[in-house]
Amino acid sequence: MTATHPAHGATGAHGQTAKRQWAEGLTVFAAVSLMIVGVLDILRGVMGIAEDDVFVTTQDYVFKFDLTAWGWTHLALGVLAVLVSLGLVRGAMWARVAGVAIAGLLIIANFLSLPYYPVWSVVMIAFSGFIIWALCAPRSGSRSGR
Repeated sequence: MTATHPAHGATGAHGQTAKRQWAEGLTVFAAVSLMIVGVLDILRGVMGIAEDDVFVTTQDYVFKFDLTAWGWTHLALGVLAVLVSLGLVRGAMWARVAGVAIAGLLIIANFLSLPYYPVWSVVMIAFSGFIIWALCAPRSGSRSGR
């Protein structure tokens, strides 16, 4: 009796299905995370425009901007993030590229607004980093995806 086992390193139909499910799961993770980050950034933008007392003002920060300007910046980025996340749910390639770009802009905006809301800025930077990772992970069927 001989056993018929695939050679070490060979991928069968089950391996491809698992990779596809992993890739689809990362896309869903990125879409949901980008939606959450977008909604939270919209709320942060509204708070900034209203010049809420939640924000701290630091006198000696190199990148000092008006709180209302930061509010409008975060509001715009939040709206774009929500729109792009809807494209990610539909699986659009443009949304993957735009999602990486928006998440990168969110990282920059949150870094520059660190003195106004420091802990939350760091949390948003981390979320945006995970979104970029999920959108850039190799997919099955791509050249680099194994």
